[in-house]
Amino acid sequence: MPDFALDQRLQNDSFPIGPLGLCQLLLMNDKRWPWLILVPQRADMSEIHELTPLDQTMLSFETSMVAEAMKTATGCEKINSGALGNIVRQLHIHIVARNSGDAAWPGPVWGHGTREPYTDEEASKLISDLRDRLSA
Repeated sequence: MPDFALDQRLQNDSFPIGPLGLCQLLLMNDKRWPWLILVPQRADMSEIHELTPLDQTMLSFETSMVAEAMKTATGCEKINSGALGNIVRQLHIHIVARNSGDAAWPGPVWGHGTREPYTDEEASKLISDLRDRLSA
């Protein structure tokens, strides 16, 4: 079985937060809306149904855990989650904090406007806040 490797596009567009049980957790480098990405550490997976039943259960648990941490850390009104994979085929789940009046509200964030990168300080603060909530 091949080894897991993070897709280069995900690696280039995000900050690593760290491993969970099944997934690598990333922060998308776009400060218009806090946006996390969970990537199951399984090689050659592009669809949730390709995971084993146990991995599907872990993915569901980790998605919920991360969504709750995101909502608490950001105080957002709504959490959007999705697994599109039309451009990056590697299986990954998006968790996006949304608020009425944000740059794309109420539409989807994908393909909307121009990305606004975090400063290193901004990214570090949000990552630290999320790590604290995930370890509690």
